Amino acid sequence: MEMKHVGRIKTNGKKCIVVFRTLPGDAYNCLIAPTENLPDSYHDAIINLVESSGGQSSNEFGEVMARSNFPDGSVMLAALHTQGRLIKVSTDNIEMLPNSTTSIQLSELNQIIAEQQGVAVDALALKSGVAADPKPSQKVEVQEVGSVSDMAKETADVGKTTSSSAAMEETVDQSPEAQAKRFRSEADRLAKQAAEMRRKAEELAPTKKAK
Repeated sequence: MEMKHVGRIKTNGKKCIVVFRTLPGDAYNCLIAPTENLPDSYHDAIINLVESSGGQSSNEFGEVMARSNFPDGSVMLAALHTQGRLIKVSTDNIEMLPNSTTSIQLSELNQIIAEQQGVAVDALALKSGVAADPKPSQKVEVQEVGSVSDMAKETADVGKTTSSSAAMEETVDQSPEAQAKRFRSEADRLAKQAAEMRRKAEELAPTKKAK
């Protein structure tokens, strides 16, 4: 079974979840959440979310985390941000692990995705970024991965939470009505994206009609 968003840090072999494959204005760095030292409840919740249909259908796992909660009620992306568990890493230093026998360097994967979409790697990041805290004034504090014992802190402003989908609304409202609204908006966005991809596929290799 193929699994998106699961990776490994090349320099130390530690497993991680890739939250954002690229960063706005910084296409050759990504944002990850190492899983080894997470509290058990956080670890299990994140793994369950990764394996869910929502997690696997998302292009960027951070989008799903921004509207999902840990068992303690905290928003996943915001909680990892405030606890300093989001780490900025070069895409050359991350191996994606879609299954137990395959690995691909994240920088190579990003290049492949960019070529498939007909854009530059720089264009893959969410256009306005996604804040780890619903408040637009907040900045995401990330860490540079150096040696295991020495990680220098760095702040990367990834802007206000905005997306083409209403699923990324600033105010995280967990009422059933709000969740339904976000799900419908996300479904509409994915449907439009699928239609656009089909159009591009037809341009590249038109479907042969049966005689």
